[in-house]
Amino acid sequence: MLNSLAVLDGERLQAYRLVNSKFPPIALFDDVADAADFDTLYSLQAMTNPRLLNEVGRLELIARSEIPFGITGCSYATAPFTHVNPRGSRFSRGGFGVLYLADKMEVAIAEVRHHQGQYWSKVQGLNYERFVFRGLTCKFADTQMRDLGTVALTDPVYDPDDYTQSQQLGDQAKRDKCPGLRYNSVRSPGGVCWALLTPRPVTSIIQAAHYEMIWSGQIISVNRLSKPTPR
Repeated sequence: MLNSLAVLDGERLQAYRLVNSKFPPIALFDDVADAADFDTLYSLQAMTNPRLLNEVGRLELIARSEIPFGITGCSYATAPFTHVNPRGSRFSRGGFGVLYLADKMEVAIAEVRHHQGQYWSKVQGLNYERFVFRGLTCKFADTQMRDLGTVALTDPVYDPDDYTQSQQLGDQAKRDKCPGLRYNSVRSPGGVCWALLTPRPVTSIIQAAHYEMIWSGQIISVNRLSKPTPR
């Protein structure tokens, strides 16, 4: 399927993401300007910081050349590729990371709300909980990404529960070094999402508002807690 999809021109875009606030930014990625500086600082900190490995994640999953050192929010761009969900996601079986973005914050919330609801529904005895998320605003270019937007939502690649076809597409895109895929949101009709297979297209990611999700047998509400910081 990948070769039949249109190649995007390289439009400069702004998109949105929601991450759990319990995961702080990885300062080491933001403290250096290039790969050489990173390796030097990592080696020094590893001698005194036993938590460093957990903080930066599995560095072997991403080449240094793929990390966009020097951009604002480098840690936010890189974290999905070093802290990979072993259960997989729509376009990955769990062997590599994907940076998922949405064209509106409401779409990002709908996507995260669905997956959080699925996860917490399997936790026995969880009657009430409050989860806080950090909203992120991302700027990137979609150069050489493939467009799934014209594929019908009835296609198996959009199956809401079975990711077999979409993960096969993700595997092919990763092998072919495709930087990402644009696709229609399954959880928010009319929304558009991107699955970036490398953080290189990202030029900045900044924190916006915080949101909370309230769980009581299911996610019963989503509330914005703070406004974006003026810039």
